[in-house]
Amino acid sequence: MVEEIQRRLLDKTGKHVEVMVYGDGAFKDPVGKIWELADPVVSPAYTPGLEGTPNELKLKYLADNDFADLSGEALREAIKERIHKKDGDLVGQMVSEGTTPRRLTDLIGSLCDLTSGSGDKGTPIVYIQGYFDNYTAE
Repeated sequence: MVEEIQRRLLDKTGKHVEVMVYGDGAFKDPVGKIWELADPVVSPAYTPGLEGTPNELKLKYLADNDFADLSGEALREAIKERIHKKDGDLVGQMVSEGTTPRRLTDLIGSLCDLTSGSGDKGTPIVYIQGYFDNYTAE
C-alpha cells in the first residue's frame, strides 16, 4: 500500500515522497496517570527510504552537561559547532543515548502521534518536510 501511494504521488507531482502508516493509539494509564503508546508497532508499513536509526546529538544533553556554563547566543553557537563536528556514528555515545527511539520510523511515528492531536478520532495525514535537514547548514 505505501509503495502504491508513493508511486501515485510521484506520478501526480513529480516528487519522491516517503510514505509511512503510523500507529495512532495512545491511552492514559489510569494508575500511573502517564500516556502510553497503545500500538505495539508504531509504524507497521513504510517505504524503504525511512529505514535506519537516528544518529543525532541530544541538544538537552549538550546544554545540561557539556555546555552547562553557557546560555543564550554562546550556548547556541557551541551546540551549532558541535553539530558541525559530529562524527558519522554516535551509537553508544552518551550524547546520543536516551529515550529517543532507535528506529527512524518509531521516532517519526511518535512525532506524528504527538502533532496530529487526533486521539481516537482517526489518523490524519501528517506531512513532514525537511525533518532530516541539518538546521546548522548555511
